[in-house]
Amino acid sequence: MRSVKEPIKNIARRVLSDDSYDQLIGAYAKGLHLVEKYSIASLQNSRRLRRLHNRYPGRRCFIIANGPSLAQMDLTCLKSEITIGSNGLFLIFDRLGFLPTFYTVQDYLVAEGFAEQIQQVTGVTKLFPRELEYCLAPDNDTIYFDLLPDPRQRYLDKHKNDNFRPKFSDRLERGAFDGCTVTYLNLQLACYLGCRQIYLIGLDHQYQLPSNVDVTRDAIITSTSDDTSHFHPNYFGKGFRYTTPRVDQMEKA
Repeated sequence: MRSVKEPIKNIARRVLSDDSYDQLIGAYAKGLHLVEKYSIASLQNSRRLRRLHNRYPGRRCFIIANGPSLAQMDLTCLKSEITIGSNGLFLIFDRLGFLPTFYTVQDYLVAEGFAEQIQQVTGVTKLFPRELEYCLAPDNDTIYFDLLPDPRQRYLDKHKNDNFRPKFSDRLERGAFDGCTVTYLNLQLACYLGCRQIYLIGLDHQYQLPSNVDVTRDAIITSTSDDTSHFHPNYFGKGFRYTTPRVDQMEKA
């Protein structure tokens, strides 16, 4: 009975060889360290996300979309405004003359394709779905949230259901809902921030796609030329993989 009550380390020392014991204790210590590290990181992330709630009560904000009309706008007047940018907006940060207040990515193909450039973006609060941590690693500017449902599954049944309407969340710490466009996420973020005058700019809402693409079905497209559907030719430039834009579902959202 006395041996049953002994600490696990002592039992392991008795039944294992020295090498096996050292490996076991090393793995155990490493496991405890990882659990502690990521538990602390998760708590810190949750606190940072909750601090955004009602940060700008009653203020106005501008959600900067990514349509080609954006290239024709003088955006320097937004320097002192609350702004939310997304995806490939970093391609024109130098032309803007300022960084957006917030920067978001929702789609995993965008995250994978722009991962290196996104990691280099600093000085702006970045918000990404938790599922994208595998390619958008944590840093001092990044906050994760839960995107509902999992982004890799989000389109599976939508084309079968004409009555589909996404839910809308104004409590980002509980999760955000997908509306087939990062702009829908940004609307939820703007409300979470407490903003009440929300302006959408650069939302052209039309795309030039290959003639053989069925725009009512979800598919992964590999670009074969410069991008004419966004503000910069390198946005979804040659070789970039992206999901069919579901304008029909965007309109419902």
